[in-house]
Amino acid sequence: MSDARDNGEHDKQQTSEAALSARLQRLGERLARDQASRPSDSPGADGGATASGYAKGFRLSSELVAGVAVGAGIGWAIDRWLGISPWGLIVFLLLGFAAGVLNVMRSAGVVPKSRLDGGWDRNEEG
Repeated sequence: MSDARDNGEHDKQQTSEAALSARLQRLGERLARDQASRPSDSPGADGGATASGYAKGFRLSSELVAGVAVGAGIGWAIDRWLGISPWGLIVFLLLGFAAGVLNVMRSAGVVPKSRLDGGWDRNEEG
């Protein structure tokens, strides 16, 4: 009797595994169809955009840091030369920060290039 019961449970387990396998097969086919209809979202294309974003962020941050560092260096040199410590450092540190922010905004395309950079022509105004 227990042999018949074990055999029945075994058949039931095989049937549920077959049904599960069939459902898994249909799901795989449906996923393949959906992925084929989508535009190219391959990881390689996205990785290039991510790397480009990292490069742009690094460039913008280095321009800001460079502006502050140059301003601080000039201020320190003026303090040492004229003996007006700490005013040269304070003034030129603030000027370096402003220059760094302006450079970042220019690089990001928020602010147009200045007239001295050749970005403006007299004939454009009329």
